[in-house]
Amino acid sequence: MLDLEVTPERSLGSTTENWEFVLGMHFSQAVAIIQSQVGIIKGVQVLYSDTDPLNVDIIINMPQDGIRLIFDPIQQRLKTIEVFNMKLVKLKYCSMPFNSPEVVPSIEEIEHSFGATHPGVYDAAKQLFTLHFRGLSFYFPVDSKLQPGYAHGLGSLHFPSGASPVVSKMVIYTGVNVLDSRPPPLPLSCYQQQLYLGAATVLRSAHGTRGLRLQLYSEGSIRSLEPRKQCLTREIIFGDSCQDVATNLGAPSRVFFKSEDKMKIHSPSAHRRVQTKRSDFFYNYFTLGIDVLFDARTHKTKKIIMHTNYPGHYNFNTYHRCEFHLELAADKVIEDVPLDAPVMITAYSKWDEVATRLTPSERPVVLHRAGSTNTANVFGSTFCYGYQDIIFEVMPNNYIASITLYQSATPFHVADWNATTGKSSTGSSSSTASTAPSSSSDLKAALQDAKPSQSKIRVTA
Repeated sequence: MLDLEVTPERSLGSTTENWEFVLGMHFSQAVAIIQSQVGIIKGVQVLYSDTDPLNVDIIINMPQDGIRLIFDPIQQRLKTIEVFNMKLVKLKYCSMPFNSPEVVPSIEEIEHSFGATHPGVYDAAKQLFTLHFRGLSFYFPVDSKLQPGYAHGLGSLHFPSGASPVVSKMVIYTGVNVLDSRPPPLPLSCYQQQLYLGAATVLRSAHGTRGLRLQLYSEGSIRSLEPRKQCLTREIIFGDSCQDVATNLGAPSRVFFKSEDKMKIHSPSAHRRVQTKRSDFFYNYFTLGIDVLFDARTHKTKKIIMHTNYPGHYNFNTYHRCEFHLELAADKVIEDVPLDAPVMITAYSKWDEVATRLTPSERPVVLHRAGSTNTANVFGSTFCYGYQDIIFEVMPNNYIASITLYQSATPFHVADWNATTGKSSTGSSSSTASTAPSSSSDLKAALQDAKPSQSKIRVTA
């Protein structure tokens, strides 16, 4: 049985181990805590909506411990902590137990532990009485008929044979109303000397994509007596060396070497079956939601991948969501939208809305990921569409899972794109068309996949 300390409006943490679930922490950080307690916290479930992932909360459910962690679906940060079964956990406040097998969490015990508060709120339809503290609420089931004096507080209620109701559920949140609670900013205690992404802007020129401009934040200098949020701006440009990227973004979360290139079969090279002596490698920045691919020979940046971290995707929980902003010129005219109005693409855009104004490759590449030890992929396949020097990975629910930006072999002029998309996939009269993934084979040749190993908790839809 977990022995936990309650801190109103802040956290629920272990009194014997050095961990705590903190309001505002990212989903992946909560999962890391659960994974560190393997054998202690069991039977964990992740609940989410496949069809509406931006409007339905992401929930980590721990039924054997009576705890539920509720995350905002957009920010993916912890907004509410629920203890829905008080009998499965021990709880303390200021190191004094108020819920355990020996201590029953009655009205008197709650008032003794937490002090006086405002009068409770009674829901006659649910026969539920709620006692609110700031950032903390207790729910009492009340089966008896209430006397008119209940509005003066819980102590004025009359119960048969003097039996006092017992807490059935406890909720920790930010603010004064659990219904209006929102996740706070990422707490400084959760920074863990990492960089985090505020926003990413795709840099474009007349000849295609140049790179990324990143708005970053960290906890500032470790020499400071009081850590505080520090903001900075950095850029990653195609052709930057791995030293340049490490200087701008710091050490990567992981370096991933592409020991096997499964797209090599689609290369026109006559020596595609010859084993290469070098391997392209990725810098994986999990807290920024991006990967940077370097050429094996030159060690120069040649590809950037931005992840949206939607539940139901193979890489979910590996990356934080990359809050990117991509602006493209429209190819099509639609009703009530002028042609010169740019196409704005973000991490929350739906592919069908994007495709109504762009002309991507007609045939997508089906991307099916599988683990090294288990070939089954419970998340299903995704579809990759090429457009100019960009690859959109789209999930079955129509949301964009990732966007790959790559440096074409020969820079093309964006204004010439519309005139070249109709050329044959087997050959083209212009060099500009051959650099863009206008056919399925071209798209496969351009597509590269980083699959860093990841241990996952049990996920159920």
